[in-house]
Formats: sequence, structure tokens, C-alpha cells
Amino acid sequence: MELFGKTVCVIGAGIGGLTAALALRRLGAKVCVLEQAEAITEVGAGLQVSPNGIAVLRALGLEDALSARAVRARAVELRDYAAGQLVSHLDLSLLDGEAPYYFVHRADLITCLADAVRAADVKVLLLQKVNTVVPGARPKVILSNGAEMKPDLVVGADGLHSRLRPVLNGTIAPFFTRQVAWRTTVPNTIGHGPVAQVHMGPHRHMVSYPLRGGERVNIVAVQEQVGWSEEGWQIADDPDTLRRVFADFGGDARALLSEVTDVRKWGLFRHPVAPVWHKGNCALLGDSAHPTLPFMAQGAVMAMEDAWVLGDALQKAATIEDGLSQYQTRREMRTARVVAAASKNAWKYHLSNTPIRKIAHLGLRVASAVAPKKMMGQFDWIYRHDVTQS
Repeated sequence: MELFGKTVCVIGAGIGGLTAALALRRLGAKVCVLEQAEAITEVGAGLQVSPNGIAVLRALGLEDALSARAVRARAVELRDYAAGQLVSHLDLSLLDGEAPYYFVHRADLITCLADAVRAADVKVLLLQKVNTVVPGARPKVILSNGAEMKPDLVVGADGLHSRLRPVLNGTIAPFFTRQVAWRTTVPNTIGHGPVAQVHMGPHRHMVSYPLRGGERVNIVAVQEQVGWSEEGWQIADDPDTLRRVFADFGGDARALLSEVTDVRKWGLFRHPVAPVWHKGNCALLGDSAHPTLPFMAQGAVMAMEDAWVLGDALQKAATIEDGLSQYQTRREMRTARVVAAASKNAWKYHLSNTPIRKIAHLGLRVASAVAPKKMMGQFDWIYRHDVTQS
């Protein structure tokens, strides 16, 4: 289908929305992005962009812009919580031949995408809050100020609390995973190298990796917890509470936690993958369609993959409806598998029985020493998947 001249409204100027705007604009569509914030920014901490995400950025001509702002990752280190003793070393250089793996601040990735969006003559309308969306051959977007838009296509890339998702799927309440997480960044006073350290403890774990040329360190700390009432990650918490919960963590973990001055806490909720991704020339993308827990570091990357496949499916289809149907068909099984893998991953870091934990750690240590390529190979289905070559 010829996209030249087709009008597209993207709801949300996050990573998925901006990537979708670029992917559709390069195919000739007239794209506008609606964002309810005052500026195209994303607060928060770091994220990981694995080779499957870099493949999309490379195809959009943004790999160099990202690499200038990011830290190239060299390894993942699994460490015991008490003294920070190394348990397993996963060498990311074993992914050679694929795109690189990067650590980047969310705001820096947003800046790369936003600069490209402006350069591509994509119209960005700030402070435009969507009230509702009415699907149809010419879907209607109704803003909170009463204004209406009738583009050829609406893309809902507005995250967990999407205005479009309930229109297509109804309201399905998420459930609390009995895990809470804190995230923050601190100065890199310990010389944290270009690795992701996973500090594993009973019912808890903490991940750290460098950002912004190694000047900062990103921290995500997770604890199992029975009750929680609020969903969202902008809830301020006392740094001393974080330090108290992880007081028995040693090594680099303790040193990093001592530097925390500001921290946000959020409850981890599990949302089902949306059964309906499209209807009446409207489509869901990223967390709007398939919210994922952070334990595979694939949330942002899945949104970028979605964006590319959406454009590719539309270009290859006879109609928008056919293109959206192919988009869901090409994406739903993969994203569901990633969501399931992330949901199951945390327990591996939270072993509380001491003998079992020691046996598991010994197994990891032996496997990474004897068969490092096999250890990394278990992630091939994620990292070696290149949607730009489909």
C-alpha cells in the first residue's frame, strides 16, 4: 500500500511513539504526534538497548546518534549479594556479528528520537491530552479541549494507561506481582565498568550499570512484597528505606546505595497482552499492547520492533486494515514470549534457601566457565532477531 500522503496520528511521544512516527514518515506518511506533556522528554533512569533494538535504530539512521550518548555494554555479571562475589560472567562480545549492546539514559534515547522526528518534518503537538478515540474508516481522536482529528490511521503508543487500549479491549484489571522496585541514578564513584551487575539475594536483587559516558550509574532494586496499592514509577521514597531493605548487600551494591539521594518506587503489576491490537484503522503499539516487567530489559526494544513492523506491514499490504492485521500476526507471538520470559525471570535472582542458592550459583559458575557460548546462546531468540530483515 502506498503510504505517501496518508495521515497518521500517533498518541504518545515516548520511545515507541517517536520510533513509529519515524518509521511511518520514512514511508511517506504525514505524521503528527500528540503528547500531553509540556516537552518531549522522558524522566527516569537507564535502559538497555540490545542488538535487536539497535537493528531498528540502524535502519532509521540513528545508531551513531545513540552510540554518542550511550555506554557500550561488555558483559553481564551475576553476583552473590553478601560480599558481591562473582558468580557468573556473560560475555556480550560473544554476540559479535550482530549489532552492539548499549546502556543509555532514557532521556538521551528520547532526545535522539525527538531530534530525528523534528528533522523529518513530523508535527508534534504538545499539551494535547486525548479524551477518547473512535475507531472507523476515518477514526476520530477527540482531545480533552473538545477539538477533533480524523486521520487515516491512529497509533496508540501511550503506554500502560493508554486511552486506546480500553476502546479496543475493554478494561482488564492488572494484578500485583508481589514485587516492588526502586530506581535511581548515582555518581559513578566506584569506577563501575561497562557491565550490568546483577546482585542476587534472598527475595531481592539489584541491577546496576553505567550511563552517560560512565559518569552515572543506574540502579534498579527489586524486593518481594505482599501488598501494594499504587501503580506507577514516580512515587518518591526515602533513600534510607532503600538502604535499610538492602542493608545486608555488600561489595559494589553497598557502595552504590550509599550514594543514593533521590529515589522512585513503584509496584510491579502484570498486565495481560491485549487480545485485540487493531480495529477500525486504529492500532496499539509497545506497552499499550503488551506491557512487560523489567526482568528481560526488553520493554523499550519491543516498542521499537513494533514500530518498524507496523510500517513494514502497512507498506506491504493492500489496505490499512490488512496491514494492521499482518502487524498483529507478525508481532503477537514474539511479544507474548518476551512478556512471559520477563515474568518468570525474577525468581532466578531471589533464591532464599541457602543450600539451593549455593548449588544454583555453582551451576552458573561452571556453565559460564565451561560453555560461555551456550550460556549466551539461550538469548539468541531475543538478540539475533532482526525485524528490519523480515
